[in-house]
Amino acid sequence: MAPSTHDHAHGHDHAHRHGDHHDHFHASPSLGRAFAVGVALNGGFVAVEVAAGFWTGSLALLADAGHNLSDVLALLLAWGAAGLASRAPRGRHTYGLGKATVLASLANAVLLLVAVGAIVSEAVRRFAQPAPVDAGVVMVVAGLGIVINTATALMFLKSQHSDLNARGAFLHMAADAGVSLAVVLGALLMSVTGFLWIDPALSIVVALVIVIGTWGLLRDSFDLAVDAAPRRIDVADVRRWLATRDGVIAVHDLHVWALSTTATALTAHIVRPDNPDPDGFLQSVSEGLAQEFGIGHATLQVETDPDHACASACDEAA
Repeated sequence: MAPSTHDHAHGHDHAHRHGDHHDHFHASPSLGRAFAVGVALNGGFVAVEVAAGFWTGSLALLADAGHNLSDVLALLLAWGAAGLASRAPRGRHTYGLGKATVLASLANAVLLLVAVGAIVSEAVRRFAQPAPVDAGVVMVVAGLGIVINTATALMFLKSQHSDLNARGAFLHMAADAGVSLAVVLGALLMSVTGFLWIDPALSIVVALVIVIGTWGLLRDSFDLAVDAAPRRIDVADVRRWLATRDGVIAVHDLHVWALSTTATALTAHIVRPDNPDPDGFLQSVSEGLAQEFGIGHATLQVETDPDHACASACDEAA
């Protein structure tokens, strides 16, 4: 979309011109379907696990059911956030509600770590008080969990590379598949060897894998929540690119931040003393930022008086 240009009169020796290149946050229909199917499949599986856990007396299945229930809630949270992000800006929410996806991904990371704590706590308890289980039923139910969680994770595989919210859902489902696999292997080994400590040992290994996989999501989500530039964007490169545009002698007050897990915004003051083609310049720079860096919402203020610009932020000159 071509940027709009607005001329404002100021009590200064130079004129300001602003170019806006806007993104809107639309949840992908396929991503919405993935959330819906994921919630339905995993919600049903939780019910099966709870029933099987009480039937066999397996604490491992009941603990895994609790873990999967937290993931169903996480999927609902992420799904709701994606829906909020698709709403157009209005009222006081002038950027819309895209930031809800960032908060949801942060909450997902925290929920994963809470689930890890529950797994480790149960594993420690089982080391102290090992309990026999019906290995055959456990393997069948956990095997079903592998299929369901893997299928759900695959639905988010493509989107997780471009959407941090989808990445959180993908990690949740992949972690669940790993937990279910550990339960199957633990039940199999216990049925063969009779060593009851195998189950809690595998649980701790799975917990460690989940922590390693979740750390990056937690870090990236926190960064976006506090308006850091997305990790994929090098702000120094953006500054250098802006500074090399035709006629630009300095760039200052550059800010880059996430509007959602998929959309990025930028504001910057550009010093360009000779500015004969303001509309064309703003359009080309906005389109370039979108193509080169994936920044789809750029607000640029062009300053034609270099002395005034240096007085405000000369140390940021490129």
